[in-house]
Amino acid sequence: MPSQPFRRLSATWLAGLLALLPLVLTVGLLVWTGQLLYHYLGPGSVVGSLLSWLGQPFAHQPYLEYGLGILLLLLLIYPLGVLVQSSLRRHIDALIDLTLRRIPLIGSLYNLADRFVGLLDQKDGADITAMSPVWCLFGGDGAAVLALLPNPEPVHIDGRPYLAILVPTAPVPIGGGLLYVPSEWVRPAQIGVDKLSSIYVSMGIDAPPDLQAAVKQAQTARATSAV
Repeated sequence: MPSQPFRRLSATWLAGLLALLPLVLTVGLLVWTGQLLYHYLGPGSVVGSLLSWLGQPFAHQPYLEYGLGILLLLLLIYPLGVLVQSSLRRHIDALIDLTLRRIPLIGSLYNLADRFVGLLDQKDGADITAMSPVWCLFGGDGAAVLALLPNPEPVHIDGRPYLAILVPTAPVPIGGGLLYVPSEWVRPAQIGVDKLSSIYVSMGIDAPPDLQAAVKQAQTARATSAV
């Protein structure tokens, strides 16, 4: 049997390791992400070659050409942003609808990319506004699951309304399953997507708010805003 001092030393060492491990994993993830970006966007990549080509008329050193190419690209993006924010946005969207979106494979890829960018941009009509966290009570009063409601419009199966819910997995909420459940099983969770993600990432340690308290708080807020 290990002696008492040895157990204390082991417990202290393990506590230090557990305290250091999140930092090590974070640094490792940042290094891996940097290497991945350098591989696909660095000077030796296809994108990097295009950036170097942009900077080539102004410099004759590879890394300087690459840096100037990035700077020129950033300067070119700004006028595009001005056009997008102007009244020309409708014409640009109409042109994309008539061209890219009508090509079978490319249109599907563009729609997927546009939805992903909409999540980052949080613009009106983006998926982030449609995906609302909900409680799904199986059987109406059974096991409760926190899920995402991607579309509030029900789907009728055998004449009964069903809602599609995405049930994330812990601790990686980007995975999960798509379920169609009776609409009466679904109730608003009155929390944000960030809170739902933190709950799954913490594997339940970060507890969700009480359902009834959240509903009353939302009703009080709506009544106050109406006044």
